Amino acid sequence: MNQPTKLKSPESGQFTADKKTLHSDDLILTIDNGTQSVRALIFDLQGQLIAKSKVEIEPYFSEKPGWAEQHADYFWQMVSKACQNLWAQDDVTQNKLQDRIVAFSVTTQRNSVVNLDHQGKPLRPAILWLDQRLAEQPKSVPWYWRLLFRIAGQTKVINYFQRKAQANWIVEKQPEVWRNTNKFLLLSGYLTYKLTGQYIDSVANIVGYLPLDYKKQQWAGAFDWRWRAMPITKDMLPQLVKPGDKIGEITEAAAQATGIKTGTPMIAAASDKACEVLGSGCFEPSTASLSYGTTATININTRHYVEPLPFIPPYPSAIPGYYNSEVMIYRGFWMVSWFKQQFGLSEVLAADKQGMPAEALFDELVNQVPPGSMGLMLQPYWSPGIKNLEAKGAVIGFGDVHTRAHLYRSILEGLCYALREGKEKLEKRQRKKITRLVVSGGGSQSKAAMQLTADIFNLPANRPHTYETSGLGAAINVAVGLGYFKDYAGAVKAMTHISETFMPNPEHVDLYDNLYRRVYKKMYEKLKKIYQEIKIITGYPE
Repeated sequence: MNQPTKLKSPESGQFTADKKTLHSDDLILTIDNGTQSVRALIFDLQGQLIAKSKVEIEPYFSEKPGWAEQHADYFWQMVSKACQNLWAQDDVTQNKLQDRIVAFSVTTQRNSVVNLDHQGKPLRPAILWLDQRLAEQPKSVPWYWRLLFRIAGQTKVINYFQRKAQANWIVEKQPEVWRNTNKFLLLSGYLTYKLTGQYIDSVANIVGYLPLDYKKQQWAGAFDWRWRAMPITKDMLPQLVKPGDKIGEITEAAAQATGIKTGTPMIAAASDKACEVLGSGCFEPSTASLSYGTTATININTRHYVEPLPFIPPYPSAIPGYYNSEVMIYRGFWMVSWFKQQFGLSEVLAADKQGMPAEALFDELVNQVPPGSMGLMLQPYWSPGIKNLEAKGAVIGFGDVHTRAHLYRSILEGLCYALREGKEKLEKRQRKKITRLVVSGGGSQSKAAMQLTADIFNLPANRPHTYETSGLGAAINVAVGLGYFKDYAGAVKAMTHISETFMPNPEHVDLYDNLYRRVYKKMYEKLKKIYQEIKIITGYPE
């Protein structure tokens, strides 16, 4: 690929890069395939969202308890639909926005895998990141690796890695599918193939149970243990490029399906969380990106390889050569959706009738309850993590004064406690304080959630100017890759902005600090043995 000339900023009106004239009014298309929706987004070079099309999707289907699958072609159909709906909007057609789009990028959910045959057709439904199945007897790694893992005290983690790897389950349960598998891709790689015909993916999309050397940000070396822990071979995997590199161009078939013009360049971006960190403007490790999405996370961007937990790698950043050190709470704001489904029907119906977002009425619910939820404490391990495999969720402190409003607020508070604990772990690992928070994701639209975040962290909580931070991060990859900005620092400065800042309430800070230190941080260790007994008795969670 010819590298475009790196330019300072699009202030002067015209530039040239890679033999193409660049204009300050050029636009960028990004496609964000999340867990619950697909969005087609148009951004300008100031980071403003110019147009948006959103298609709600069926997140998954389950043939058995704990399974989460979706047909890969379904995702492609929804991507095409989101794009076609975008071009059909009056503002887009009247202002001829499509003619101003210079390139596009794609960001997707992580760790959702697709098996393709030699004709590039899916052999089975995609196994999604939410899936909880485990292989029973994966192939054992060589004895010398087992010895090293035992010495390091990581045998349990490596065993879980092998059992959790989707490839091992497919080999074990569906050997015919694996025999016919020519390419084993993440959802990002599959959509890239459908759009460009290329088996190429951004290294910043590779998050999951694949043989990646996270430190070098490339496929693992020939003697790496990961090749022996899974049946994957290198020829089954896509070629890796860096964020900002050109992947290819939209094919004629893809253009007919999506409405994107034939030949439009596709620029490599990153996974949804990595793009969210970049789109939130989190450039230095002193700034943390909190994501209040289906999975709640706290992330930092750093030049250094900082494991958030021992033997848990940092993931490739949307900035080439950087890392995202991440602590995640599985099923994070999914718990809010769970609460709405189980206890919040009246607010959902009322909001729909009034033509307003349900979050506004749920904020009223939160505000009915004082900080601390009158002692109701929630530990948000609705799904266990790799370092606490036996964990379950817990709510303690119930009394006859508590209502569903207290439960709802305790969910938000429990998530913030868990993320504050993640912040402290990151600070310890990187030996640097986190002094600034930027909060994005669906939960950031709740003012109540933003305020209690500021109170529990005792730090200002900043809300970005756009809810679509993942899409914006992908747009920044395009802007830098094409040469509109000479580096990511300049692009972040120009394209990310803070719309609102929530300051800690001193009256609440002390209460939350005491509940966090004296109660929350002791809950897991106090309940751990009970969780283990539950697992022994019931077999859940596996």
